[in-house]
Amino acid sequence: MKDFEVKILDDTDYRFIDALKSLGMSRNVATTLTYLSNVDEASSQEIEMSTGLRQPEVSVAMRHMRERSWIDIHNKKAVGKGRPTKIYKLSAPVEDIIKHYEQKIIEDTKTTMDAITKLKDITKKM
Repeated sequence: MKDFEVKILDDTDYRFIDALKSLGMSRNVATTLTYLSNVDEASSQEIEMSTGLRQPEVSVAMRHMRERSWIDIHNKKAVGKGRPTKIYKLSAPVEDIIKHYEQKIIEDTKTTMDAITKLKDITKKM
């Protein structure tokens, strides 16, 4: 049997996850991102064990983060026969990821405020 250590999320991590979710990030992505921000690198299995997410949830989160170039992936050769294990590492600083959401919120707010201004202009002409 193989021994390995995994990090378990703590209260601060869960507060961070809740804050990310409040920005519009999905629970799975927020949880996976939080875990990866606390370790150098991790396999999908380590992420599942540490976060309580299921394999499909981790896969979806990884696809989302890969599409945004937030993670690097490399393969680790399996012991004996079998498929190599994918190892994930956060490649973008967490600050940059938060900035991404900040910019999105600013753009969404500007769009909403523009619509409100147009409505006010239209009602003045009625």
